[in-house]
Amino acid sequence: MYIHELKDWPRLHWDRETLAEPLASVRHRQGRLTGHMEALGFNLRQEAVLQTLTADVLKSSEIEGEKLDPEQVRSSIARRLGMDIGALKSADRHVEGVVEMMLDATRHYDQPLTGERLFAWHASLFPSGRSGMTKIRAWAWRDDSTGPMQVVSGPIGKEQVHYEAPKAERLDAEMRAFLDWFESESGIDPVLKAAQAHLWFVSIHPFDDGNGRIARAIADMALSRSERSPQRFYSMSAQIRQERNAYYDILEETQKGTMDITPWVKWFLGCMGRAIDGAQTALSAVLSKAQFWDRVRGIPMNERQRLVLNKLLDGFEGKLTTSKYAKLTGCSHDTALRDIMALVERGVLVRNPAGGRSTSYDLATLAEEPST
Repeated sequence: MYIHELKDWPRLHWDRETLAEPLASVRHRQGRLTGHMEALGFNLRQEAVLQTLTADVLKSSEIEGEKLDPEQVRSSIARRLGMDIGALKSADRHVEGVVEMMLDATRHYDQPLTGERLFAWHASLFPSGRSGMTKIRAWAWRDDSTGPMQVVSGPIGKEQVHYEAPKAERLDAEMRAFLDWFESESGIDPVLKAAQAHLWFVSIHPFDDGNGRIARAIADMALSRSERSPQRFYSMSAQIRQERNAYYDILEETQKGTMDITPWVKWFLGCMGRAIDGAQTALSAVLSKAQFWDRVRGIPMNERQRLVLNKLLDGFEGKLTTSKYAKLTGCSHDTALRDIMALVERGVLVRNPAGGRSTSYDLATLAEEPST
């Protein structure tokens, strides 16, 4: 029997004693990361958010076997956040739709989750009204006209059924119960609510396609509520992508289990903890940038110098030369040389060994503080 066929469905529950320590641990790490990131300046925080949301959109789609163009995703998010990241790559309407859904879930986390909102998310995922060659029902739950909703794997003729969702005739009542619970003041810790919401929604599987991505967006919405913030500094989808096999295994095990979902919630908390820990590595470039600007805080610089230093910190291709500096800032060759020499004298830049026309400069990696 599947979980939704049990007489107590959907009265999901868990062992509080078993989950007390992992919940406390992940809450502590969640708070530390949020505090750490909030200590950064606004621009660096925005960069961290852009990086996290880009990973979230890309990896949530990858879990379903779909690869999106990273530059399109990044550009779409940056445009919606009002960020200037230089030349923006135009995004196709499918990418725009996925981004729109994710940003609506996290940036408007305090607005009610309704059936109409879910229909809008689903329409955003499938702007053409199709999933591949298959026509998708728009603004409606699935109708099972092509047979029961099943999660299968394996070649045609040798398919393995991992899960079969509730019949379509039950969907109105099932979704009404889910949405009423999600918006209720149930007294459940919001992180635990995120875990339960993810499982509950994906077990109902109310749409023809896109259920996994929408389930993860709902979980992200609940996590944003747990932090009372629209800013995302860790990506559950990126971590789930890394643990994809374990994710599907624990889902299948739980959906064929009982109303006691302790193992699923414990896995979710562990995955979330690993996502938070991994954020420190994923955001290392942003954090390094913050440390750099903190180190050179007392050094006088003009806007041209700040612009070029930011380009270097963002992964400037090739070596910095006087002519490249002049081109980047729109100044003369002589002004570029004066700006560079000032930064070299203050220990912010170093001259590379090659001289003559090949003279180039890099950021200094000094043990000592730069000269003021």
